[in-house]
Amino acid sequence: MNLPVLDSGKFSFRISTAVGLNADFYGVKADDISWVVAGHSPVFIASCNGQLLTSSDPEFHIRHVGTTQPGEGITRTTIITERENPKMLVETCFQLYRGTGVLEQWSTIRNTGSSALEIGRFDTFCKRIPAGKYTLHYFSSGWAREFTASIEPLQGTKILEGVRGRSSGNAHPWMMLQRDTWGTLTSSIAWSGNWIYRFEPQSDGTYLLSGGINPWLFSKHLAPGQHFEGLHVVSVLSGSDDPHGAAADLAEWGRRYWYPQNELSRSLPVEWNHWWPYDDRTINTDTFKANVDVAAEVGVDVCTLDAGWFGPDDEKTHWYDYRGDWDVVNRKRFPGGIRELSDYVHGKGMKFGLWCEIEAVGKHAALGRQHPEYVALRDGNSLGSLCLGNPAAEEWAFNTLESLIQDYKCDWIKLDYNIDVGAGCNRTDHGHGEGDGLYEHYQGYYRLLARVRAAYPQVILENCSSGGLRIDLGLAKHTHVAHLSDPDMSDHSLQCFWGATAMLAPRACLHWAWSHTHSGFEPLDLTKGDVDPGRLDYYFRIGMLHAFGISHPLPELPESVRERLAACIRFYKETVKPYVWSGRFYRLCEQPKRAGGGCRWSVFQFVMPDRNQSLVFVFRLPGAGPEHTVRCVDLIPDGLYSVAWDQADNVVEQRTGRQLMDDGIRIRDLTEEGSLILHVVQDN
Repeated sequence: MNLPVLDSGKFSFRISTAVGLNADFYGVKADDISWVVAGHSPVFIASCNGQLLTSSDPEFHIRHVGTTQPGEGITRTTIITERENPKMLVETCFQLYRGTGVLEQWSTIRNTGSSALEIGRFDTFCKRIPAGKYTLHYFSSGWAREFTASIEPLQGTKILEGVRGRSSGNAHPWMMLQRDTWGTLTSSIAWSGNWIYRFEPQSDGTYLLSGGINPWLFSKHLAPGQHFEGLHVVSVLSGSDDPHGAAADLAEWGRRYWYPQNELSRSLPVEWNHWWPYDDRTINTDTFKANVDVAAEVGVDVCTLDAGWFGPDDEKTHWYDYRGDWDVVNRKRFPGGIRELSDYVHGKGMKFGLWCEIEAVGKHAALGRQHPEYVALRDGNSLGSLCLGNPAAEEWAFNTLESLIQDYKCDWIKLDYNIDVGAGCNRTDHGHGEGDGLYEHYQGYYRLLARVRAAYPQVILENCSSGGLRIDLGLAKHTHVAHLSDPDMSDHSLQCFWGATAMLAPRACLHWAWSHTHSGFEPLDLTKGDVDPGRLDYYFRIGMLHAFGISHPLPELPESVRERLAACIRFYKETVKPYVWSGRFYRLCEQPKRAGGGCRWSVFQFVMPDRNQSLVFVFRLPGAGPEHTVRCVDLIPDGLYSVAWDQADNVVEQRTGRQLMDDGIRIRDLTEEGSLILHVVQDN
């Protein structure tokens, strides 16, 4: 049987069926040294009825190979293998995307026998790499600790995993291996629940890489005729020595093929959210309207009402306890209801956003008493969450979101999730088994989001989970933007942005410019008006690197601060947005870190598709040295470019693309907490 060579134009991937199903080449070009050891690299690993199976087993026989075009620029190769004991079919898909170096792969097990199958481990990402020296890059996580980088030699057995029921609860589902001779292999599991990567040394000096759903307290019961689709895994192989190249490829792929979009998201609206200055206990109708008035004056596009709008008629009601009672408006705080606020926002020419934690069930919420059958239980105890593996709960969630959107004319829904559910629901009256409740919950959540987008294609869906504790490519396919973290101090914000853009394009990220925070975080209090304009630019420009939001008490800002904020918003709309939406993105620095750590000069470049225009953001963080050289990338080497500085009396220099990339631009006399934007435009 002839098997196709998968060739993206940036790498080749060949399949062998001499014994079982193997990958026998995975390289940047067909004549390069292969990353994968020939003939011995399985493409999936599964445990079935206690037996460990790999695609390399001779008991697997090829039944079908086919290639289809499921979308413009997308090529899918499907290989179906058959096994007699236990009797099953495994359908493995490899999907390439034209113009990118991205490979998406997944496998599906179908029970073709007469007896049930019990699936435990199911790795849909497998690669055996040759002996050598490798450096492993990954991110741990936690509330206010998102994207904490680790870089270490690959030695012995290494496990990366998520086990809290949220993809980024304790680590992010992303890794990169850098080989000492050449190249990087980057991989991200497109899943919002528990996941795992394994790095296991073999007796011959090679390493077996595998990953997929985390088998911790997981099992999938397959009756005859049933099937189980494993997790989708996205990978990029690069022959470059630059570890940032894969990030640019993933961002480009996401923008072209992966992220949803609508008319409002394409406009990259500037958002104001009430949360940090008011939280739930001090927000009310008058306060919200007063902020809306100023938001309209400074150029904000969306005003979002965060938590605190629902629950009993009591000013002391705490939002967390009543999540789920979305039909109950706190009339003490909002006597005219929520539609009054929505109409007020729309009357000012802006869009209205609303916060909702649709999956949650608060301890005092009537929902849990009225519909106990919706609640996720673990060993009989409530997890404080719905189980969307229950079709009835999924239907309730859709009807509830539909009512909120229709009744309040919402243009933006912020979907939060503040719960660690661990291994998830194990009750057996929801339509799922004892071991796959978390898996089925997320399948239900993805279906829910797809239904909402189909019914209300004009509404932006924001992904939030205690800030950034559920950031992954699975949700990036179903939501328009991901909130990176609850705190947004400048160092923290830059650390999160640098980490998030290892797998997401900037336009898929949202983080407010440093806010008027509480909860133990240092607030940026702009109400005193004693911050100089250059430092204000620094704070606001960090928020411009992606979807731009703010959370300040707008009526309390002095006129000088309002004017500067308005000027920054105009600059974002007139100059920055086209680059964030369409530009190829590069990180020209190592990761800045919280508390004065990491790289203290942060430099990011956006390059328009024709490479004739770039926008370069330069930030000097506290503790940075006095000078820095910015070396651009992805310019036309022989092209002549004008470089315009937005400071230094509008200095304009002319240099070739090669000079800008090799020699760079020397930055001097920029103050700490100062910023600079370079406009690099090719001369006609």
